[in-house]
Parts: sequence; structure tokens; C-alpha cells
Amino acid sequence: MVSLAEAERLKRAAAAAAVEEVQEGMVVGLGTGSTAAHVVQLLAPRVAAGLDITAVATSRVTEAAARAAGIRLVAPDALTAIDLCIDGVDEIDPRLRAIKGGGGAMLLEKIVATLARRNIAIADGSKRVARLGARAVPIEILPAARGLVAAEIMRFGGTAELRLRDGGPWVTDWGHHILDARFPDLADPAALTRTLSAIPGTLGHGLFLTEIDALYVAASDGVSRQERPIDE
Repeated sequence: MVSLAEAERLKRAAAAAAVEEVQEGMVVGLGTGSTAAHVVQLLAPRVAAGLDITAVATSRVTEAAARAAGIRLVAPDALTAIDLCIDGVDEIDPRLRAIKGGGGAMLLEKIVATLARRNIAIADGSKRVARLGARAVPIEILPAARGLVAAEIMRFGGTAELRLRDGGPWVTDWGHHILDARFPDLADPAALTRTLSAIPGTLGHGLFLTEIDALYVAASDGVSRQERPIDE
């Protein structure tokens, strides 16, 4: 098991490889979390040196970091497409299907990832899994729907735990709550996606099955890139 310092070094190495794809004039989606924070830090000197880009932040934390780095920002609401999105993942399988949402921003992350013509995931080697499901699937909900969504998850064989922070429910940037759901079997994540999306009060979830186009993974022997299989 790698140390925390080594994990951060690997995350930064993956981020450094991914930001090489950022080009002049692009609109770039910036993810949320410790891995995405490296992206902002690595872009800052390039912007200071004259790189002209516009960014779309997926959380207030990322927005504040981007502003501090001198990166120009635009809100996503008026956009119909962006050029590139770079973000971390909590788990990712060989087909580039992922679980995201550890940072609590998966709803806007999914919106920005869907807008992106190219969506890049960055990770250290520990995030690669043969099969999704070791981590919980975060689900962003209307607070009033907590009981309903939890009951529906249980009906499908799962368990749901309200995410807490500072002694109370974790409140997202949009005023929503998060249920962390676990399932005994994630053999068919596409079916689970359809099931979750159909529950009233479910606003978004952390299953990213088709959005990711490429993965940069950093390990002790360097950084590798994997493109989504053509038949996916």
C-alpha cells in the first residue's frame, strides 16, 4: 500500500500528463477533489504565461481554487458543449466505467462531463478495479426524498447511508443531501443506473458508465493512457 505522500505524487503525475491535452482557446471542465486540485495547480503557471482558456468549475471549492490561480471562469448554464473535462475517479474498471462522487459534487460533474467533447479521468493505480462495487455509489437526493430513495435501494437489495459532515447531513453546493449506497452485486451497472434514475427525488448519482473517453493512470513505473474501446 502506497503512502499518502506517494499517492499524491502519483495523482499529480497523472494530472500533469492529462493537462498536456489543454490547448489555446479551450473551454475546460475542472473536476472536484484532491486529484482535480492538481489540475488547477498545474494549469496556473501556463495561464500566467499566457495560455488563454476558460474553465467550468464543478464545485465552489474548485471555483475558488481556479480564481486564485488566475483562471477565467464561466458558468455551465449557457453552454451546450465544452472542449475538454479533466477529473478524478473513485473507482474505474477496464471498460472505463467509473464511480465518482467522493467529493460530493457528482451531479455537476456529470453535467460538465456530458457537455464535454472529450472527458479525461486521472488516477493513481489504486483506483483501477476489475469490477465496480467496492466503494459506495453516491446518490444526490432532495432531502424530502430520503426515506423513499433509501427504501427503493433496499428493495433492490442495497443499503443506503446518509452522508454526514460536521455532525449533520452533508449538504451539497445545491442544498441537496447524499446517500451512499452499497449493493451486493454490481454485475450490471447499466441496469442499476436506470433503476436509480427512475426513483423520484434522485437528482444524480456517481455511476459514470459512458462519459469517460480516456484514462491517465500513474504508477511507480510511469503514466499510462487508455482510450475508451471503440465498441463501447
